[in-house]
Amino acid sequence: MKTYNDMIAGYTRFRDGDWQNQRERWAELAEGQSPQVMVISCSDSRVDPAQIFDLAPGEIFVVRNVAALVPPHETSPGQHGVSAAVEFAVQFLKVKQIVVMGHGLCGGCQAALTRSLHDNPAGEGGFVANWVSLLDEVRGPIAERLGTTGRMAELEMELAAVKVSLENLLTFPFVAEKVESGELGLSGAHFAIGDGILRLLDPETGKFEAQS
Repeated sequence: MKTYNDMIAGYTRFRDGDWQNQRERWAELAEGQSPQVMVISCSDSRVDPAQIFDLAPGEIFVVRNVAALVPPHETSPGQHGVSAAVEFAVQFLKVKQIVVMGHGLCGGCQAALTRSLHDNPAGEGGFVANWVSLLDEVRGPIAERLGTTGRMAELEMELAAVKVSLENLLTFPFVAEKVESGELGLSGAHFAIGDGILRLLDPETGKFEAQS
């Protein structure tokens, strides 16, 4: 695994290589960004959206957090990081598509399913537990049907989490308005770490279909 010092050495290679070779592209990016797609994905180190979709810098606006969750719209005081990012992408960057991408073996979804961190204080898992409580409503039926452990239950939770985030996106008035007008599209995806397969949510059937 790479260390911090390895990363700095990597920067030197990047600065002498790709950055020099794509000076025109970087010069364009210095003037601003205009991505057409926003991707909301998990912080997990194994699922980098730019790598999975084979994209260059400046091509997608990315927000990553535990379990790729979007909380529902609210106007209460506080620092709403995901909400701010959605607002910026939709209202200022004018993205045309938002993709919520979950993934296989997601620790956040597993924590939501097992509630293993449920009683932990902040700093010992409490922050994570509070965050993934966004999935409490969908957890019940999954746990009742498949239990709280095992790959089948975990996969169901991962897929359900994507749907929860898509539903929560529609609670933002400016998102709902643009979806209704056709200016903005919402998509769900799931990337399987084990086999590298991307599955996209079919809005008609509610099922995730593997891409070839």
